Amino acid sequence: MQRLPILTSIFLLALVFGETGCLFRTRIVEPHTSTAKLQTATKQELVKLINQQAVGLKSLNATVNIDTSVGGEKKGKVTDFQEIRGYILVRKPDMLRMIGLFPLVRNTAFDMVSDGNRFKLSIPARSKFYVGSAEVIHPSSNPLENLRPQVIYNALLLPQIDGPDEIAVLENDTETVVDPKTKKLAEQPDYVINIIRRSGNDWYIARKIVFERVRLTPHRQIIFDVNGEVVTQATYQVYKDVNGVSFPYVVEIERPQEEYTIRLTVEKLTINDPLRDDQFALQQPPGSQLVNLDEQTQNAAATGAGAAQHLSGQDPIKQ
Repeated sequence: MQRLPILTSIFLLALVFGETGCLFRTRIVEPHTSTAKLQTATKQELVKLINQQAVGLKSLNATVNIDTSVGGEKKGKVTDFQEIRGYILVRKPDMLRMIGLFPLVRNTAFDMVSDGNRFKLSIPARSKFYVGSAEVIHPSSNPLENLRPQVIYNALLLPQIDGPDEIAVLENDTETVVDPKTKKLAEQPDYVINIIRRSGNDWYIARKIVFERVRLTPHRQIIFDVNGEVVTQATYQVYKDVNGVSFPYVVEIERPQEEYTIRLTVEKLTINDPLRDDQFALQQPPGSQLVNLDEQTQNAAATGAGAAQHLSGQDPIKQ
């Protein structure tokens, strides 16, 4: 009871000094939220958008510019390779072919195909013909040796969310953008669809698809392995409508574990035109050396000799 008069006195003093402005000051808080006009959507609507694009896109034939960089914190440096012209053919369910041409002379720098299980890679300048699994079994210390066509396939095409082995969960998040009015950095809300996948008796987060909310298009895809490690981060920009399908004309694919990044800028694109089987056929050129990357890396792991013969950093991109 004795504390009541003391608390009352403190309250009265705060009130008196507050009225005179001695105990507080007011600061202006500048808004840091984007002023862009945003769209809204439910989880069901976002999943429907993903599935509609997945079902609507059956094949693509693209002429692209390819920018590649290798390195990061692990290597302590980053090497940027000269931009080259290339072609990409995709046909569902798993077929992909990618051809790169040397600058100026336009000779073939590399030619690689994948059927989802196996891949082939021809490098005419070195008379080498590589074969191996579509997935990297034993990663090499050379990032370019870990490059697989399936990585590009999985980044280009957003798979359909379907079946009893996948669950979609909606998350509201924000990202830092340049405000269209103030031209300053600001936080802008976005939607994230988290895709949880069954693996045996367990579940793991398989993908995150981030929707920017100005045009309500997929802006980023993050792909995880069963251990929760990020294996691929892909960003999508400059969407255009092609044959009734909205497709990004700038796709950047980052592989953080192998430390390489590929940026594809579409120059010409056709969607859902028929593609023949022979367009995905790649034969070993006469006189070239056959290199089985699966056997190579397995032998290196067994003997402890480290990574075996590497693709030269100049092979497909630099020359």
